[in-house]
Amino acid sequence: MENIFAERLKEVTTNHKEILLRKNKPILPSNGIFERYEHPVLTADHAPLTWRYDMSPVTNPYFMERFGINGTFNAGAIKWNDKYLMLVRVEGNDRKSFFAVAESPNGIDNFRFWEYPVVIPETETPDINVYDMRLTSHEDGWIYGIFCSERKDPDASQGDLSSAIASAGIVRTKDLKNWERLPDLKSKSQQRNVVLHPEFVNGKYALYTRPQDGFIDAGNGGGIGWALIDDIANAEVKDEKIINHRYYHTIKEVKNGEGPHPIKTEKGWLHLAHGVRACAAGLRYVLYLYLTDLEQPDMLIAEPAGHLLAPIGNERVGDVSNVLFSNGWIADDDGTVFIYYASCDTRMHVATSSIDRLLDYCLNTAPDGYRSETSVQTLKGIIDKNKNLLNGVTVQQYTTETIIQ
Repeated sequence: MENIFAERLKEVTTNHKEILLRKNKPILPSNGIFERYEHPVLTADHAPLTWRYDMSPVTNPYFMERFGINGTFNAGAIKWNDKYLMLVRVEGNDRKSFFAVAESPNGIDNFRFWEYPVVIPETETPDINVYDMRLTSHEDGWIYGIFCSERKDPDASQGDLSSAIASAGIVRTKDLKNWERLPDLKSKSQQRNVVLHPEFVNGKYALYTRPQDGFIDAGNGGGIGWALIDDIANAEVKDEKIINHRYYHTIKEVKNGEGPHPIKTEKGWLHLAHGVRACAAGLRYVLYLYLTDLEQPDMLIAEPAGHLLAPIGNERVGDVSNVLFSNGWIADDDGTVFIYYASCDTRMHVATSSIDRLLDYCLNTAPDGYRSETSVQTLKGIIDKNKNLLNGVTVQQYTTETIIQ
């Protein structure tokens, strides 16, 4: 028994160390908008061994996992004390999610979990499951976290063990270790993907919302909403308007939702969101960008057609296939943007870009014309422009000559 324990401990420890120390390199050439990286930045295998294993040879002679980790995904993000932090949704094999902080010195590799997971105080009606926290460092001096609190639907019929109700839970902290629980957001509809704007608007707190008729279906919910809140400590959505709409036969015809809080730029507020459509394989989640006015964050300025990021390769495989989701990004002082996104409710990735590149993409990429013919006209315009620039040289000749040179 002692040999089994010792051998297993050595093998598991060595493998864990290799994963933690693994370097990450960008995948080149990119599309010019962003760079993906070779490896996920966080997986279930990154979870500390002291979480997963009983380290005693007496009570765990076979060195078995005692607490299995199923996935690490849908992480909020923040720059804190010159470190890149993700507040990760960690899901155990028991299907319960909880939050934990993972820290990196450079934002692209060497992420390590803090020693303990985050303790979120419960309300009088305990959460059954909590997940997908957005972090906002607000100008009032607090760091807020808004997350989905899931509870069983009390009106479900007898024997129905799947019907649920979603609420927006709210916490705040000054050190990312001690969290104060505020009352859940009050709203006429179920709310998921609620995000706090980082500044006061007309002296009030501002929320990006996603009203929906049910736990899964958006129903009459028209898209990403906007609401001003008088008191964050007793938050209630009284008036709500849609600022980013759903449309038929687009990447967001079924649902869309705000990702992390928007980044403030000289040309407006830069937003990252997810869009959902139905296909033969089920629901497909992708990420897209849009831009709103600097002085009126609820006024749309620009929105490129289609997705910014969609699942490719191994990103398409996991617990919930064909899904990308993001609720965290970090903008550095030098303009670098780290986009943290999850694939298939399983693992975390990073893509890097810059504020300048994302603004260029937003402002100079054609919007959706909502018909096949408008897409053709957009493409013809690009071809004609390139044809004039090439002075009669065909694209095939230009490409061939460039490769030869």
